[in-house]
Amino acid sequence: MTERITIALDVMGGDHGADVVLPAALRALSRHDELDLLLVGDREIIEAGLQRLRAADNKRISIQHASERVEMDEAASHALRFKKDSSMRVALNLVKEGRAQACVSAGNTGALMATARYVLKTLPGIDRPAICTSLPTMSGHTWMLDLGANVDSSPEHLFQFGLMGSVLAKAVDSNHNPRVGLLNIGEEEIKGNETVKEAATLLASGSMNYIGFVEGNDVYGGNVDVVVCDGFVGNIALKTSEGVARMISHFIKQSFNRNLFTRIAALFALPVLKAFRRQIDPRRYNGASLLGLRGTVIKSHGSADALAFANAIEVAAVVVRQQVPERISSQLQTILAERQAV
Repeated sequence: MTERITIALDVMGGDHGADVVLPAALRALSRHDELDLLLVGDREIIEAGLQRLRAADNKRISIQHASERVEMDEAASHALRFKKDSSMRVALNLVKEGRAQACVSAGNTGALMATARYVLKTLPGIDRPAICTSLPTMSGHTWMLDLGANVDSSPEHLFQFGLMGSVLAKAVDSNHNPRVGLLNIGEEEIKGNETVKEAATLLASGSMNYIGFVEGNDVYGGNVDVVVCDGFVGNIALKTSEGVARMISHFIKQSFNRNLFTRIAALFALPVLKAFRRQIDPRRYNGASLLGLRGTVIKSHGSADALAFANAIEVAAVVVRQQVPERISSQLQTILAERQAV
C-alpha cells in the first residue's frame, strides 16, 4: 500500500489566490490517490470556492483557517515580523508541526524564503537555502540553482548548491552520477571571477561528478544535469529563457497567420506545433524546491494557472516521496566528517 502524503497549500498566495489553487488542488488529487491536501487561508473563501467546484465534501481535503495573507509586493521583513497568521506562515507551521510533509506557495518569493528559513531552519552544514527547478533540454531536463534566493554567494555557498542539486537529481531522476557544471562566461579555467574560480576548486575536490565550467548556451544542450550559479545570475538566466520561449511562440503564431496559405500550412503542422508548445511550456516545469531547509517547501510561479500550480503540487509529492531533505542532510554529514578527518 502506498504511503499517504499530506501537503499544505497556501491558498491566498500568488496573483490569483483561491481561483487557481483550488482547481489545481482538485487536479492533483484526481491524479494521485495517495495525496491529501490541507488548504490554508480564509475559511469562507475556501469553502465558497469548493462549493462552486462541487468539492465541498471531498474527504481528502481539510481546511486550516488563516486570517492574513502576504501581498506580492510586501517586504519580506514586514511579512516575517507582522504577518504571523498569514496563509504562508500557517502552511509552513503545519510542516514544522508534522501535520503536513510539504508546503506549496505561489506567494511572495522573498517572504516565503525568509519565513521558511525562520520557521523550519536550515539543515546542519547549509548556510543558505537555494531555489532549484528543472529546465527542459534537448535530451530531457537539467536542474538549475540558485534562481534568486541569494544574490551574492561565496565559493562555499556555490559548493553547497552543487551538492544539493546533485542529491536532488539522484533522488528524483534516479540518476546515480549526475553531471554538475558551474555556470561561467567560458569553459577555460582562466575565465570568470575569483568567486567562481574558488568554487570550481571546491566542487572538483568533492565527491560529486563535477564536469567543470559550462556556459549559458550549454544549459539547454543536455550535456549537464545540474547547473550551479548564484541567485542573481540564475534568476536573470531563467527570466531570459522564459522571455525567449514566449518570443519564439509569438513569431511562430505570427508567421502562420500571415495569409491564407500560411493558415492552411498551419493546419497540417498543427500536431507538430502542439508537441513543440508542450515541450517548451513553462507550466510543465513550474514548482521550484527551496533546498537546504529542514522540510519540503515548493515555490510556484506567482502568475501560475491551475495546470502550473498542480504541477508544483506534484513536485512537492515527488520531493517528499524521495526524502530529498533527508538525503541532503545525510550527504552533508558525510562531507563534514571527511573534512574534520583531514
